[in-house]
Amino acid sequence: MKREVYLDHAATTPVHPLVREVMLPYLDEKFGNPSSFHSLGKIVKDDVDTARSHIAQILHVRPDEILFTSGGTESDNLAILGYARKNQEQGKHLITTTFEHHAVLEAMIHLEKKEGFEVTYLSPDREGLISVEQVREALRDDTILVSIMYANNEIGTILPIADIGKMITAWREEHKRPALRFHTDACQTPEYLELDIEKLHVDMLTLNGSKMYGPKGVGLLYLKRGIKLQPLQFGGAQERAIRPGTEHVAGIVGMAKALELAQANREAESARLIPLREKLIEGIRSSIKKTRLNGHTTKRLPNNVNISIMDIEGEAMILYLDAVGVYTSTGSACTSASLDPSHVILALGLPYEVAHGSIRFSLGAETTQEDVEYVLEVLPPLVEKLRALSPVSVDEKYFV
Repeated sequence: MKREVYLDHAATTPVHPLVREVMLPYLDEKFGNPSSFHSLGKIVKDDVDTARSHIAQILHVRPDEILFTSGGTESDNLAILGYARKNQEQGKHLITTTFEHHAVLEAMIHLEKKEGFEVTYLSPDREGLISVEQVREALRDDTILVSIMYANNEIGTILPIADIGKMITAWREEHKRPALRFHTDACQTPEYLELDIEKLHVDMLTLNGSKMYGPKGVGLLYLKRGIKLQPLQFGGAQERAIRPGTEHVAGIVGMAKALELAQANREAESARLIPLREKLIEGIRSSIKKTRLNGHTTKRLPNNVNISIMDIEGEAMILYLDAVGVYTSTGSACTSASLDPSHVILALGLPYEVAHGSIRFSLGAETTQEDVEYVLEVLPPLVEKLRALSPVSVDEKYFV
């Protein structure tokens, strides 16, 4: 019997019932503008301030170090473009990786091609890891910003952000380079990894409400006190005039609740999902020949299964799975309109054929053992059907 199985939580998550509950008043009776001087505006402003303080407490930072934005992309752009432009007199060298989210990569590429910055792109190893030593060797006297994601959104590999952050902090002090700062995109992590800024040793951190069972259209940037950014837009004094515009009050309140729930439940949810993740990985690899697990086998998000199935096209498999009620993706939702192979898989040093056959199953709060078993039931015959139509045959050396 056909059932519906949503396995695209890395793209977006449904809104948690408790999150929806706290948001509803701001869609009705508490509709005031936080910038208004009257009492209705003041009530809503106080609620935004309360949400900001709550988020700051969870992250172990000051409330004035939290900037609200429209989502992860804007936060990444604000951190990279805003910091580079404001501090370019201190240096024009930036460091990132070849498998960042496009919100980071395209901002870096723009600075490199249009504004005279130099960018060093670090390549991950075959399992998707970047080492502390790689970053250290790339640092220069004119480096002002390093941006490396906390966990990769496609292959789920968890990067050693705390160790990299400690090294950068020590290097900054040793070389007397106060302009050197460290940013991380942590959008995929709230439900599974610790977000204590003191332990991560980062200067800027990006989060997105829609990746943690919160609303779409809201995000935040943690900005360490004292760091200056050049605004990307103008027109108001909201968010310290760094990110002007009327606040998305319902979204802000909802995101604060979502972050609270995610961090409170992360250990229990990780423990629940890891066996399901491993069941899905083992089931696919034992029932379908010529497959490759992308990303690190253990240093990966509890909900992430990225598999390359050789001799098929991932986009075709997504459509076949959709027809039987399984909703998944080939990678980042931000590039789903493109048929180009995943830049993340290519960054691992793998050929186009492997990248084209990659599928990302990202589990979530609703995922059950029965869901996994259903996927393992419907997937093998679909692969067989697609392979019968495919002219491609990938070399066996990539099946590891």
